[in-house]
Order: sequence, then C-alpha cells, then structure tokens
Amino acid sequence: MPTLPSYPFTTHRLDNGLQVLISEDHLAPVVAVNIWYDVGSRHESPGRTGFAHLFEHLMFQGSANVARGEHFATVNAAGGTLNGTTWCDRTNYFETVPSHHLATALWLEADRMGGLLEALDQDNLDNQRDVVKNEKRQTRDNQPYGSWLDQLHELAFPAGHPYHHATIGSMQDLDAAELGDARAFYETWYAPDNARLAIVGDVDPAEALSLVEKYFGGIPAKGGFPTPPPTTIPPRIGREIRKTVPDRVPVARSFLAYRTAPFGTKEFDAIQVACAVLGGGRGSRLYKSLVLDRQLLQPSDGMIVDSWPFIGGATVTVADLPAREGVPIDSLEAAFHQEVAKISEGITDAELERAKAMLTSQWLHHLASVDGRADTFNQYATLLGDPGLVNEALPSVLAVTAADVVAAVGQVMRHDNRVVLTFIPDSPDEQEAAA
Repeated sequence: MPTLPSYPFTTHRLDNGLQVLISEDHLAPVVAVNIWYDVGSRHESPGRTGFAHLFEHLMFQGSANVARGEHFATVNAAGGTLNGTTWCDRTNYFETVPSHHLATALWLEADRMGGLLEALDQDNLDNQRDVVKNEKRQTRDNQPYGSWLDQLHELAFPAGHPYHHATIGSMQDLDAAELGDARAFYETWYAPDNARLAIVGDVDPAEALSLVEKYFGGIPAKGGFPTPPPTTIPPRIGREIRKTVPDRVPVARSFLAYRTAPFGTKEFDAIQVACAVLGGGRGSRLYKSLVLDRQLLQPSDGMIVDSWPFIGGATVTVADLPAREGVPIDSLEAAFHQEVAKISEGITDAELERAKAMLTSQWLHHLASVDGRADTFNQYATLLGDPGLVNEALPSVLAVTAADVVAAVGQVMRHDNRVVLTFIPDSPDEQEAAA
C-alpha cells in the first residue's frame, strides 16, 4: 500500500456543546469555515417535507446584524466564496476566505446561528418558498428525466422510511408552510449543540479557537433534540420493483437502484470499489462493453454506477443508463445485467489496481483543497461520530480484496434487490426513434 497523507487536526467542545475542529495548513493564505447541522430531510415530519432545504435558503436572507443579501456580499467583497447545501442526513454552510478574514466568516455564521429569528419574517419566507418552488420546476418538473430522483427515493425506500422522500420535498408541503412552522424548525434544530464547525487552512489554532469562543460562545445550547424517524429497514429489497414512465424525453433511459449497507461499513467500501471496476470512467467494464464495443449506452465521463453515502439503515447503489438513439432500452438493460453477472467469475489484479488508483486520485484531489478537507472532516464527524476516520477511510477502501468485490456484487446487485425506473418517449414518433 502506498504511503498516504495524514491530515492533522485538533478538536474542542465549547460549553454550549459546539464541536470545533481546527486543522492547520499554511500552503496558501486561505481558510475554510464549514458548519454541518445534524438535520436534513431525514429529520422531517410527514406533511413538512422540504423544510430542511427551504431553511438552507432562509439562512442567506439576513440575521440579527446582517441584512438580506449581505452575507453573500460581505464574503464576496473579501475575495471569498460561499454556499450551502442540504441532503438527507445534514445541512451544511461554508465559506473559503483569505485567512485574514477568518473573523468575518465566523461572525457571519455565528450571527445566523444565534440570531436568524430577528430577520425571519413572512416576506422572507414567501420569497424563498417561491425560489424553492421555481427550483423544483426547473430541475424536476420541467426537466427531461427530472423526476427520477424523487421516484427512485419512493421506490427504493418504503413509505414511512425517512428516505422515502427526496430533499426538495413536495409542492403541497411547501405551499402549506407557515411562518410559525419555519420559526419552529429553526428553534428545534439550529443550535450550537447540534452543529459541528471545521476550520481548515492558514490559521493559528489558539487564535482560531479564541475567535470561535468570542463569536459562538454566547449562543445558548438547546438540548433535547427530537429523535429522527426510525430508519430500520431490511438490508435487501427482497424483490424486483419496476416502473415505466412515459415522458417528454428524447431517448429511453433507465435508473437502477440496489439497496446497500450504509456509508461507513465494509460492504459500502467493497461496493465503492465494485462501482469503479464496473462503471468508473473509460477503462471500466461497462464503458468498454456498452459504450465502445456494443454502442448501446451513451458515453459519459462520470460514474455509470455509484453509491450514495447515506447512514439511515441502508443506502442505494445507483446505475444511470441512457440509451443511444435507436437502441431498445430492454437490450441495454439486459447487457448491463450481463456485465454485472460476469463479476461472479472474478476480477483481475489490473482491474482492482485501476479501480483503487481512480478512487485514490479522487479522494486526494478532494482533500487537497482546504474547503474539501473541512467538509470531509465534518462529514465523518456528523455522520459517523469521528472526524479521525478521514485518515482511515482511504486505507479501508484500499484494503478491499477482489474476493470482497465479488462477494459484495453477488449480495447487492441481484435481481431480487433492485429497482428499475425506466423513462420512455411518450410520443409515437419519439418511441419509434428510440426503438
């Protein structure tokens, strides 16, 4: 195994429960400030879907001492970048700024952690609700294949499981959201003892911690956070689930999902390597067979098959199969299953080494930036309870053997453990062209 970098860090906990991680890196005069809140769509209640994502938008609409739009304006004026994202298991906010602007970034994050309610009014709620609804229309409702993500969640996870709905939520629930609901969501989840703060870059740890104490130390802890909905779920689906969707699409396209053990498990690591062998780039089995040799699959530079890092009982391994024009989707799907089945015959040493080299390159490239490292520290701290796993994650993947890959594919990528969601052109002319 090659010598891998180790990323040093120190951890601290303020009296109000805020967990703080600081990692020095003086290679460039920049610093990343990254906060993960332990709330995502998995924590939402029935009838309140989409609240975590809606709140991500509201967090940029001003706070006690920051006017609407000034969070972006302040960071941009300092020469920095910023954003926020929401997913099933978390919501995160992040800035990367010149290191002498660390105090500004921390002050901005602290102001909205402790003072958002002073700016959260009906106008802000209505404005951002409309923004989210428009985002849903543009990315889901009016986009070819746009509903695939929502439908895959619904098919792969049973009703009542918190992954049954996608992060963006439903139009009906967004329309029903009232100001009191939004304020209650903030008061329930946005608190220092439900957050993790990572600071990575050109900093003095003692000075950085002093600034954190100054800006975050006075925010009171909340305690008593609600227990998220239960995530107990069988490790396998137990049957094949199929759905065909006639839609305004140019060519047929199938999305396949296999229920998989959660992120952070040995099975997840083995399936990661299997995904790289099967569908990782132009040297993978699926690319060489389905794109180059048989010309059934549209070419892509991305992963043909990949796994989502969910932690709630199970996750899914997902394949994206857009057919070439004129290729019957049944032929493409059958060819895909044939290639997956061949894994049972074993994989070569060259395939295993190529897959591990690709995953190593992706991992090291992501962690080479201070913002990527800060986010990854928080991912492991929030989802798995230990930021130190950042230094163990890649060695765990590199320890996967060929036998592990064969076993994992045999256990996971089975006919009785898959969802097949297929989009077909809905007009006769389009169907004839895709046949």
